[in-house]
Amino acid sequence: MVHLTWIGAHERFGENIPEKIDKQIKEELAFVAKNNLASYLLTVHDLVRFARSRDILCQGRGSAANSVVCYCLGITSVDPTKIKLLFARFMSDARNEPPDIDVDFEHERREEVIQYIYEKYGRERAAIVATVTQERYKGAIRDVGKVMGLSVDTIQNLSAGVWRPSAEWLDNLDVQEQGLNVKDPHLKKTLELTRQLMGFPRQLGQHTGGFVITQNKLSDLCPIMNARMEDRTCIEWNKDDIEALGFIKVDVLALGMLTCIRKAFDLAKNHYQRDLTLANVPQDDPLVYDMISVADTVGVFQIESRAQMSMLPRLRPKVFYDLVIQVAIVRPGPIQGDMVHPYLRRRNGIDVIEYPSEELKEILSRTNGVPLFQEQAMEISIVAAGFTPAEADELRRSMATFKAHGKVTAFREKMVAGMMKKGYKEEFAHRVFKQIEGFGGYGFPESHAASFALLVYVSSWIKCHYPDVFACAILNSLPMGFYQPAQLVMDAKKHGVEVRAADINYSFWDYTLEEKVGSWKSLRIGFRQITGLRIAEMELLISRRKQPYQNLNELLNIGISLASLEKLADADAFRSIGLDRRQALWDVAALADNPIALFQGQPSESKQEAQIALPLMPASEHVLHDYASTSLSLKGHPLNFLRPQLNALQVTTNEQLKTLANGAKVKVAGLVLIRQRPGTAKGVCFVTIEDETGSANIVVWESKFNEYRKEVISAKLLMVEGKLQKEREVIHIVAERCFDLTRLLKQVSSNKIDEGEIFDTSRNFR
Repeated sequence: MVHLTWIGAHERFGENIPEKIDKQIKEELAFVAKNNLASYLLTVHDLVRFARSRDILCQGRGSAANSVVCYCLGITSVDPTKIKLLFARFMSDARNEPPDIDVDFEHERREEVIQYIYEKYGRERAAIVATVTQERYKGAIRDVGKVMGLSVDTIQNLSAGVWRPSAEWLDNLDVQEQGLNVKDPHLKKTLELTRQLMGFPRQLGQHTGGFVITQNKLSDLCPIMNARMEDRTCIEWNKDDIEALGFIKVDVLALGMLTCIRKAFDLAKNHYQRDLTLANVPQDDPLVYDMISVADTVGVFQIESRAQMSMLPRLRPKVFYDLVIQVAIVRPGPIQGDMVHPYLRRRNGIDVIEYPSEELKEILSRTNGVPLFQEQAMEISIVAAGFTPAEADELRRSMATFKAHGKVTAFREKMVAGMMKKGYKEEFAHRVFKQIEGFGGYGFPESHAASFALLVYVSSWIKCHYPDVFACAILNSLPMGFYQPAQLVMDAKKHGVEVRAADINYSFWDYTLEEKVGSWKSLRIGFRQITGLRIAEMELLISRRKQPYQNLNELLNIGISLASLEKLADADAFRSIGLDRRQALWDVAALADNPIALFQGQPSESKQEAQIALPLMPASEHVLHDYASTSLSLKGHPLNFLRPQLNALQVTTNEQLKTLANGAKVKVAGLVLIRQRPGTAKGVCFVTIEDETGSANIVVWESKFNEYRKEVISAKLLMVEGKLQKEREVIHIVAERCFDLTRLLKQVSSNKIDEGEIFDTSRNFR
């Protein structure tokens, strides 16, 4: 391992390794040797080596980024010169156990790595660990409701509208809103039992990727069983028990953005002759940071959520470390610890940055005096409160992410007393501890944020310089992220990318890039976007497409089923042979109706289909069929056809919101894309709606949410009346009244609106 480490160090830092890095490497290697951890690190290194030998993108995350040795071995890609290392966060003498290294692989190719582990170590020595699933509200109410004899409708009503797995929903007002009698003793008993059941173990499931590897036969310790997925075996022991026993566990995790980035690199090489890697993407590009600062981040890793996009114009990242902070700051820990606003006020020069002591300045200077990371909390406890490294590690463990109940409060007395003993004021000590206490909900390690920030930058760079490549790559990597194909396609079009419809003569299974139109390559929708198609049939269609198809019979003759032809017709994929959706559906139906075996595949002349002139389909009907068959439409947006009705209601388009003054009273309406009600938002609900001009963000305060719960939860088309809130590029509407306009969508489907356009097959769809 020493040999591999120094080879990697020279590859990373050159012949002259910086003195500070050289010293850190030697210290880490000595620690690894003393604690006999070389075999563990070499095991992880081997997995990374295998993945890269197969051109599978991978990156270690979490505490491993605190280790220069891990960087030299290629386990993590985070340059230790860009962040402050805290090796004790990775491993320490206080923990008599191997460190926990999580490695992310491309989500579509992770199985290759998993099978490599089985092949190398054998199924008798390697297996995936188990995880215990706890009872949450929806599952608990269904289980108890069945036992208590409630009807299916009643159980469904009780489970409807639940935002998160908690008992908060079980109050009288919410139950009464479901049309149920809150005083009914049978119902009260059902809800009481539901509360008691929540949190109990529900089932033993397979961990997402935690592998345990043993020196001797694993079957001598516990049973090995077949997992539900083919070619996988797992054990019954829970992941937490494995960690407590000190077993070697490696987390082989999947990350969709790595798949997206790999596909983007391949597209950039094929279409723009750019040979990109995670290491050679140009760093510190001001154009990338300008794009990020105006929240143009739809689809970008980690900073694509509405909360992140609202923060970006306030924080305005300019360098890589700003991205590290951006990733970490929009989290429950910093929010609950009241760290966000103090940090922003200091960063923007509103408040003066002050440090109570020089020792804390060294720890907090990189975050303007506000503790944002777990590592900083550990350092503060050691430097300012006199904690030993072991006690600091216990504090870190109490702040562990994803735990239901943190124990950080147990350290209050010791920390406050320790800080006062060193001369800090009691009020300051309590304030610092309150901030640290926020990590009990979700505290982000700086090393983890740095690992993610690297992918944030790379994905942003691709989107900034090659929006066509980025759109194609992310659409071929779905499902992942916050956005559906319709929003990603709309965003690509806004960036000047021409998007072309799926077609039997031009599409492949995946989205593809075609010739350049304007600044970028045009994007062709792939067959994968059409609901219900089988990849095997489409590969057959593509492989036999030596020259353009001329009619339906050619497809039928090569073995494409009538069901697939109907799905292709419903997706309007026959334009290149002169058939619009309605005519294609008619012709496919004629093929299916022919009863004569000798003439199978030929339209029935007796029915005179060829002589029937079908009316052209209205544009609104085309759009609805597009959404039904492909989840998006290039022909228009449903609200295009409802704009006259919305204008009559004085509804402002989402694009026009940019021109209005802060505090203006507005009405907006759109299709509901996202509803979020985070646990740290004190009951506030965030809703994103979309009209034909773009999206708008709605803030529904708890009181208004309780008043308009039904409309917010159930509406597909939501109209909101409220006050416009603008801060730089950040625009929100604070809801005052909500209306469910879903009924208007029925007018589109029933053609009860005035059509402004009829789609003709003579249009050039190439």
